[in-house]
Amino acid sequence: MNLGNDKALWLLFVVPVALLPVYIWCFWQKVRALRILASNEMLKKINVSVSLKKQIFKAFLLVAGFVSIVIALTEPKWNPQAQKIKRQGRDVCILLDTSRSMLAEDIKPSRLERSKIAIRDLLEMLKGDRMAIVTFAGNSTVKCPLTQDYAFVRMVLADISTESSSRGGTMIGDAIRKAADEVFDKKSREYKDIILITDGEDHDSFPIRAAEKAAADGIRIIAIGLGDESQGSRIPITGPNGQKTFLKYKGEEVWSKVDGDKLRELVYATDGGKYLSVEPGTTLDLGRIYESLIASAEKRQLESTTMLKYDEKFQIFVALGLALIICEVFINERRKT
Repeated sequence: MNLGNDKALWLLFVVPVALLPVYIWCFWQKVRALRILASNEMLKKINVSVSLKKQIFKAFLLVAGFVSIVIALTEPKWNPQAQKIKRQGRDVCILLDTSRSMLAEDIKPSRLERSKIAIRDLLEMLKGDRMAIVTFAGNSTVKCPLTQDYAFVRMVLADISTESSSRGGTMIGDAIRKAADEVFDKKSREYKDIILITDGEDHDSFPIRAAEKAAADGIRIIAIGLGDESQGSRIPITGPNGQKTFLKYKGEEVWSKVDGDKLRELVYATDGGKYLSVEPGTTLDLGRIYESLIASAEKRQLESTTMLKYDEKFQIFVALGLALIICEVFINERRKT
């Protein structure tokens, strides 16, 4: 037998902790009240038709009915049958910018936190696709390889911060090369997508060349630029005394803005590439992007898995519990005369 909700078994402790003590107390109170109202000789005449065994049996039926319904709540299943499930999907790699400029708050609560929230929302919509995460700033790191274990992806995502990369900067080209070389396999030239989420200008990492090489390997790039392309936004930092200030370079505040032209050139180097701008006041909705660009795209056959399918049998215990309770109602406590 397999239980779908074994936590319901805790309700069985109600029997020895509550039900049995309540019944014992009720019987004791009943006897006590009768002794106050009448003498022993009178009680023998009054109780001559009352069956103690039937009273105990009725109590047993109610307890048994309760136990049966609790068992039904555990969702019992048996008769397992092996079932082969075929999975289809694409390989999706998230390239997430973790440079300090992602702390800018023009997109609430910050560019990085908004990106992480959007990725978590995306995980709820994936339909069998494999997901990977690569973080980048001055260098790139594969944080999560391609997997269908979305719970593991969420755990990895929770630990990502601006400290995820040991060097500052924005090296988009290196991140694309890292994904192409270490994340995607070389066996197939199809069904591979990169979702690039960044807010900064590239620092001479030759992203166009990297995109062209990725396109040759059958990889499509969907780039998302966070922030304003013209004015940009300041980068908040916390001073030694806890006060909030803004990052400065050579005495002047640094303003982070998106190089939209370069990102457009980058995605157009890949077949079917797309650039999307997320400016202050707009929402980053990866779920919508996934539905329109990835979920509708051609998928490949991923590995098949064998699962055991059980027959649900909770109905038996529900019917038994109700039958026991109904029987208790119709049983008379009196002896047959």
